Amino acid sequence: MNIRQLQFFIEVARHKNFTKAAEALNIVQPAVSMAIRQLEEEMELTLFNRSNRQVSLTAEGVVLLAHAKRILEDFQAASMEMADLKGLQKGEVRLGIPPMMSTYFFPSIILEFNRMHPHLQLTVLGEGTGNIQQKINSGDLDMGVIAGGQAPESLEVRHILREEIVACIPAGHPFTMRQSITIQEFAAQPLIMFNQGYYQREMLLEFFLKIPDVQPQVVFETNLFSLVKSLVKRGLGVATLLRMVAEDDHDLSAVSFDPPLHLDLMLAWKKGAYLSHANKAFVDFLMAQLQMYGDQR
Repeated sequence: MNIRQLQFFIEVARHKNFTKAAEALNIVQPAVSMAIRQLEEEMELTLFNRSNRQVSLTAEGVVLLAHAKRILEDFQAASMEMADLKGLQKGEVRLGIPPMMSTYFFPSIILEFNRMHPHLQLTVLGEGTGNIQQKINSGDLDMGVIAGGQAPESLEVRHILREEIVACIPAGHPFTMRQSITIQEFAAQPLIMFNQGYYQREMLLEFFLKIPDVQPQVVFETNLFSLVKSLVKRGLGVATLLRMVAEDDHDLSAVSFDPPLHLDLMLAWKKGAYLSHANKAFVDFLMAQLQMYGDQR
């Protein structure tokens, strides 16, 4: 048994398919099949049921999967600690950021971090809060920016930012003459919503459930906030965006809610996980930049 075999085993278990696992690993499918077959021969156990097109773990495979994940996490932690002995001359930060934040807040932070630490690799993935949390827990991300008031117990968090959520209204709409609108008034409009897994969507749906005799009309769903802005401008419907995003476009109006709505953003990583020097450097740098941002505001 070796680390490579366990990596292949975990990917096949995750995707329930040898071909998809090979694609995720960026290798050919026969290599995955051979590695799993060798692993089964070495252990003298059958790890996967192969009775149909979608493979599934046997009882023995379920037991091995728990051990394999722990072994791989320990191996990765050991690799990072060894790299840390070399200082900040080498390392990687794998960061998840919601799409809006990656465009309107983080570019300058990323550029400055790269200037200060040119030898560190910063890899950024644009995802919703739900997907970021899953990828942190699975080890696919080191840390990420998530939204919400309370983080899962599996994550360690630091509050980093609070931004107002506003109604994004096209020019000529009656709401543009208002200082604020209620959730009830907003819910009665044709709505452009973010996809499932995005915090703003889940928050709005919770509010809508509390409104009697209102059936929200969702006319379009997307995870592309630039498309949201474009469709609002063309009159398809109204949407919610962060104020920093809505105010950036002069063809749109940003109208506050009454009472006001806010989005709390937190930097999160897996509780109890080893944070490499590279990750610690990014956390310290981000918190310092946020302090300056708050002072400027």
